[in-house]
Amino acid sequence: MIPAARGGEMILEMRGVRKSFGPTAALRGVDLEVRRGEVHALIGENGAGKSTLMKVLSGAHAPDAGEMVLEGAPYRPSGPEAARAAGVSMIYQELNLALDLTVEQNVYLGMEGSTLGIAHRARQEARVREALALLGHADISPATRVRKLSMGARQLVEIARAIVSEARLIVLDEPTSSLTLEDTNRLFDVIRRLRSSGVSFIYISHFLEEVQRISDRFTVLREGATAGAGAVAGTPLHDIIELMVGRALDEFFPKVPHERGEPLLALESLHGKRLPRGVDLVLHRGEIIGIAGLVGAGRTETLRAIYALDPVLRGAVTVAGSAAPARTPADRVRQGIGFLSEDRKEEGLALGLSIADNMTLPALWRVASRGWVVPARQRKAARGWIERMRIACRSPWQPAGDLSGGNQQKVALARLLYQEADVILLDEPTRGIDVGSKVEVYRLMGELARAGKGVLFVSSYIPELLGVADRIAVMSRGRLSEARPAAVWTEKEILRWATGGEAA
Repeated sequence: MIPAARGGEMILEMRGVRKSFGPTAALRGVDLEVRRGEVHALIGENGAGKSTLMKVLSGAHAPDAGEMVLEGAPYRPSGPEAARAAGVSMIYQELNLALDLTVEQNVYLGMEGSTLGIAHRARQEARVREALALLGHADISPATRVRKLSMGARQLVEIARAIVSEARLIVLDEPTSSLTLEDTNRLFDVIRRLRSSGVSFIYISHFLEEVQRISDRFTVLREGATAGAGAVAGTPLHDIIELMVGRALDEFFPKVPHERGEPLLALESLHGKRLPRGVDLVLHRGEIIGIAGLVGAGRTETLRAIYALDPVLRGAVTVAGSAAPARTPADRVRQGIGFLSEDRKEEGLALGLSIADNMTLPALWRVASRGWVVPARQRKAARGWIERMRIACRSPWQPAGDLSGGNQQKVALARLLYQEADVILLDEPTRGIDVGSKVEVYRLMGELARAGKGVLFVSSYIPELLGVADRIAVMSRGRLSEARPAAVWTEKEILRWATGGEAA
């Protein structure tokens, strides 16, 4: 835990902020206070109002009621440009960068010459170098095209833009969701460095362990209202979670009894085009196996190779005793394999289609007659899964893209269940979803195992691997360790294997 911010001067006060969209009240009188030189965590489930509140703060939405005070003066930005001019900078989970422009061009995009008063290239380049040096990355050249940078370095470009614009309050929305552990540590070092110089942060994250590690105080939103606030130090994580979900949470990793049966999926010396490299693994019916490892270790490539999305150069994939080759994912679907991509928006769902369409796509014949889909059958099937998965939506015909991240993930999982796959491949199944939805996903994984399914899932969140999996294997540089019972692993040992200390 980093030390608490010094002093008590408020840089931001939001009082009774309300915002509705038609009949839907997104914000119902939210209060938020941020002190100078502190990291303030904004926590809440998907749909709690965090994004709407930040859009009000950034000028993207005008509030219906309430007041805002920034550095002691009334604050009501007419738009994002006005908010930036007032010292408020937003850094979204989906980075807002022009990949084919240089670092310098991205930093000054939209404010060319406005900050320095002159448009002299040398002065701009020097200012960008100063900002990067302040962030501890003088090695990044202002002339480098952003496309060539890692995800962590791209995020630093966004923060450099905030520094150059002289931001005094920076909002970070799920900043570590696509970062490696090393990049996350570097980001936290940057936050601490800027915090010590008086910059304030609003930090939005579903990773509560990160909140404990980097934040001074927190505010919890629930159903568009402030549910609670306080100092992070001294507040048990369990209490924060209960504020988020609005009820007592008996078990974060619910235990659903299940028994291991016969082998269901076997990988023998599986090699991909680049990764994986010689993977051996056996998954049984009624079993949950978790795969740990760093980003880029080959975990996703392994699942994609199993599902025939990526080519298999050599090795065997045996499903329920059959080693029949698969040229396409459709072949794997027929063999009883279902796959949930880590890229929910690009690969996991057809966001422009309805919830019902997304759920029933793998087996449209079940809701069809004489080759035509029957809407009444499709609606009935979708409603059953909506109730079972507790998906918050208006109707089965609502576009999947309108839903929160957690509800989108439930739709994607419902599609696998509707498919009736025996082997369930899940790539980062809880990434970007709230605590309540995570608990429901964990319970669902246990129920699948109890029903005799085999679940193989990739996760970068070590606590959920230890809490959910029956066995854990660790991938390092394309190679997979032996899958051992979760009880014999520790977080430290998993990290040692993942970084190549044991498995390289």
